Amino acid sequence: MADFWSTDWLTRSPMFAPLRETGALLPDMGWPDTGILDAMADDCGRRVVNANGERIRFVVQDARPARFEDKFEPAAFLRGEVPVRRFSWHDLLNAIVWMTFPTAKAALNARHFHALSRREGSRRSREEDALTLFDEEGVIVLSTDPDLLQMVRDFRWRELFWERRDSVRQKMRFLLFGHALYEKATRPYVGMTGRALLFEVSGAVPALEREALTREADRIAALRIWDSTQLCDGKELSPLPVLGVPGWWQDNEQEGFYANTGYFRPGRTKR
Repeated sequence: MADFWSTDWLTRSPMFAPLRETGALLPDMGWPDTGILDAMADDCGRRVVNANGERIRFVVQDARPARFEDKFEPAAFLRGEVPVRRFSWHDLLNAIVWMTFPTAKAALNARHFHALSRREGSRRSREEDALTLFDEEGVIVLSTDPDLLQMVRDFRWRELFWERRDSVRQKMRFLLFGHALYEKATRPYVGMTGRALLFEVSGAVPALEREALTREADRIAALRIWDSTQLCDGKELSPLPVLGVPGWWQDNEQEGFYANTGYFRPGRTKR
């Protein structure tokens, strides 16, 4: 990624497609400060609020907070304040994801807050680990064909992405969610792996225009996250080698790309 500010990263890869509607509000010059991010949240056409219905505002984080209520998740849940470090791609992308998937982000924040409130000692729970994993590295996978989703669960990468390539293009949609994964996508590398939530959807969903598809993905992901019996362990998330998705990486136009078992791993023998 260039050190100077530019918005051309939004068009470099289909991986950034979900962010393009909100990203169109970014300034052409000058790093977006918290005032610009707040204005974007006002103008993005989404209801960007926390689980308590409070408007999300982006605030500068200068130091590590000491009080519980000032830490990242409590600040967002209790006051609607999302901390942002200056000139941080990680935090900028987190802010844009808040505007793109506001319902799912609010649900994640609420789950994070309540899990953190229940924590005894300093050790994170499995639930916290799972929530963080999806928040940082998550991918929303939608498919009208349950067999294709099963191939993801079974790590049948060559069969899915090569032999069933046309079916994947017609019947599946992949939307990056995690802001850390978006940050990696600014400089993609073989080895990039997301953590996916899988959803079987109606036949009309893959045909939706990009903005409508993103809103639908936000809605159904939020329903899964709100369910406190779900996303309680990181093993519920399916590893996904994102550069294998057709169209997302030039090298995957060749069958031999999927022979790299260091990247397209065979996975667990039991799930």
